[in-house]
Amino acid sequence: MLTDRAELLAAVASMYYEDNLTQDEIARRINQSRSTVSRLLQEARASGVVEITVHYPWKTVPELEQELTSRFPLRQARVLAGRGKSYEDIGRGLGVLAARYIETLIRDNVVLGISWGVAVYHTVRAMRAERPLALTAVQMVGAVGEGDPLIDGPDLVRLLASIYGGEYRYLHAPLIVADRQTRERLLQEPRIRDTLALARRAEVALVGIGAPVAGVYSLLRAGYLNQADLEWLRAQGVVGDICARHYDALGNELDIELNHRVVGIELAALHAIPYVIGVAGGAAKAEAILGALRGGHVNVLVTDDTTVVKMLELAGYR
Repeated sequence: MLTDRAELLAAVASMYYEDNLTQDEIARRINQSRSTVSRLLQEARASGVVEITVHYPWKTVPELEQELTSRFPLRQARVLAGRGKSYEDIGRGLGVLAARYIETLIRDNVVLGISWGVAVYHTVRAMRAERPLALTAVQMVGAVGEGDPLIDGPDLVRLLASIYGGEYRYLHAPLIVADRQTRERLLQEPRIRDTLALARRAEVALVGIGAPVAGVYSLLRAGYLNQADLEWLRAQGVVGDICARHYDALGNELDIELNHRVVGIELAALHAIPYVIGVAGGAAKAEAILGALRGGHVNVLVTDDTTVVKMLELAGYR
């Protein structure tokens, strides 16, 4: 007789999902009603005894991928066929496409730099390890410290390292500090200086692409900036940011105070990293992505078809 609740849930779930027994067959085996079996299966999923992962065949759009690589200085492009999908599904799909690409690059002793954000989170969550690897995941920007910790740099480098059984390095600093002087003092700290030096030596970097648009602007959601700040940034010509470094429509990093308060890797340093994978989707980010490509800040792009069409229109190719 099964008396432990977790054991009962596991046994019922195993009979249903692994042995392919019907609910009626399970009911007879445990001497319960079919409705009880149904409730037990629901409880097994709700309690985490059963976790279901759907490996969705995310379709890409090869013709748009080819156009991107022919028009912009990209090593590779992955374009999700996102029409009809929800914004959340598109985000998960981009993460899967980015993860599958990164898996072709990583190996023992590789250094992989991580920024922060929802797109980066979806990518890390989609990573799968065929075998342990002695990689090092390094935080490229300081911690946000507000909002959802799962999308923040410290949790992301730790999660990625745990997937492969590798190591991780924290950047022990906030993402944005009060003034330039505070930033300069932090950059003199040996642990911060050494972590950034390691980040600059990364062979692969995974970054999100931000846009100063309400609803998608991560720095606004994190509480670093308010609506007035966002409008001021747009008035200065800001179209996007990578690693909190803000740039204009041509990809030029702007000489604004905010950029001098960031603790993290510089855009110029990203250019020296062999593979910089930018993951971003949604038409609201089209201008930001276009600026990132014009500036050469990413050399691998993972996005969706609607965003690419909008981006090509902005660039005058449609």
